[in-house]
Amino acid sequence: MCSRTGCSTPAIATLTYAYADSTAVLGPLALRAEPGTYDLCAAHSGSLSAPRGWEVIRLPHATTDPGPSSDDLMALAHAVRLAGLGTDGPDAPEPAVSRRKGHLAVIADL
Repeated sequence: MCSRTGCSTPAIATLTYAYADSTAVLGPLALRAEPGTYDLCAAHSGSLSAPRGWEVIRLPHATTDPGPSSDDLMALAHAVRLAGLGTDGPDAPEPAVSRRKGHLAVIADL
């Protein structure tokens, strides 16, 4: 959601300030929340202004969410298939050394 007070529109861009350079950067929506960043909707990101003497850098951002790719879906289907078969897959390496102490196991690569 947009960080502006009273706005409940979905955010499309993230605003970051670089105080040392007197620069405001408006770019693609961040994947996770960071201190000092603000997520803005299309209306607020389009009307953004900065203090006098500051520069605004507008990085291109996607206007629509592309969603998962076919590669993502195939990888998920493969993982589910392997889990259903009860195997870790043909590429699972055997541990070089394994020692067990109680409920803990130590596995070392050589």
